[in-house]
Amino acid sequence: MDLGSTLEQAATLMFTGMAVVFIFLTILIVLVNLMSRIVPEELPPQAASTTTPNQNNNGQISGDTIAAISAAVHKYRSRQR
Repeated sequence: MDLGSTLEQAATLMFTGMAVVFIFLTILIVLVNLMSRIVPEELPPQAASTTTPNQNNNGQISGDTIAAISAAVHKYRSRQR
C-alpha cells in the first residue's frame, strides 16, 4: 500500500466518524428539546402558612431559641481561637 491510499482511508474513516458523532448529537438535542416540551416542570412544594413553634404571635423569638443560638455561637467562637 502506498501513502496516498492510506491517507485516503484515514480521511474517509475520520469523516465517517465525525458524521456519526454529529448525527448522534443532533438527534440527542432534538430528543432533549422534545422531552422538555412534553414533560411538565416540577413545581416547588408550597410552604405551609402555619406559624413555627419558635415564634410567638407578635413575631418575637422565644428565649429558649435565643439561648440555644447564643450557646452555639459561643462554642463556635471558642473553638476558632
